[in-house]
Amino acid sequence: MSSLRSSFEAARARNSALLVGYLPAGFPSVDGCIAAAVAMVESGVDVIEIGLPYSDPVMDGPVIQEAVEHALQAGVRIADVFATVAVVAKTGAPTLVMTYWNPVERYGVERFAQDLAAAGGAGVITPDLTPEESGAWTAAAQAAGLETVFLVAPSSPVERIDKVAEVTTGFIYAASTMGVTGARASVGVRAHELVDRIRARSTSPVAVGLGVSAPDQAREVAAYADGVIVGSAFIRLLIDAETEADGTRAVAELAGELAIATHQPR
Repeated sequence: MSSLRSSFEAARARNSALLVGYLPAGFPSVDGCIAAAVAMVESGVDVIEIGLPYSDPVMDGPVIQEAVEHALQAGVRIADVFATVAVVAKTGAPTLVMTYWNPVERYGVERFAQDLAAAGGAGVITPDLTPEESGAWTAAAQAAGLETVFLVAPSSPVERIDKVAEVTTGFIYAASTMGVTGARASVGVRAHELVDRIRARSTSPVAVGLGVSAPDQAREVAAYADGVIVGSAFIRLLIDAETEADGTRAVAELAGELAIATHQPR
């Protein structure tokens, strides 16, 4: 069993959820991203997602778009993503890359999978790759020992949920709302309903993302999902910080608060 799946199994045995944190590579700098991600793990984040900066992030809201644009302007490339993964993975936390499909295809599907695995990556989240068109990727990921993660949304019919469950080997990413990423005042009941729909058709772990930013929201989601995904809230702290060190400290503090809320037994 992979480190990712074993982490979810351990959480289930404790009757609690995992906290998944997202940061885009290269923001506020390559070293700054690494420092923040490591601090997140040290403060209780269980799984790290490293975003691959892309020029057309259609799923991302304004906070992530701002960070990604900064990284791209600074010249961050795929090699920097792998370098970030290599350092963060040494913490022992399963470290995934979240990427749109075009960069993977341009880099070379098999090469991307092999290079990520060599860096210690645990898997890849592909938000815009449909399961029906994922054959080349799932084959390359399996050959490299990487987990695959696909998304479902509140609008997904049962046929799509079944197909996602068929090709997902890591966890199913349940988008809490129809929209882009970003912190919200509430997660909403549709996320719970979506998790219930997925659970009725799959035994794979289910993690909820899009909108979680505060401990009370994390506690709410952790009561019914296997994982709680937080991204924009961490990035907002890095954007607002006067220095990278201040941002890292702020991120670590929020991570600790979210971890306490997420890890509470159900």
